[in-house]
Amino acid sequence: MIGKIATGEIEDEREAASSAAAQLGALGGKKRAANMTAERRIEIAKKAAAARWKA
Repeated sequence: MIGKIATGEIEDEREAASSAAAQLGALGGKKRAANMTAERRIEIAKKAAAARWKA
């Protein structure tokens, strides 16, 4: 199968599925952020930054 994808005989369908999922995830995140207050978004961002720099 890898050889067929490399030679162009068939298309790799996994790329299309993963990009569609990524697009839906991005839309969900934007919708979630739109429904939050600014204070809540700041609280989440601070928690994420603390976790990121902890390691």
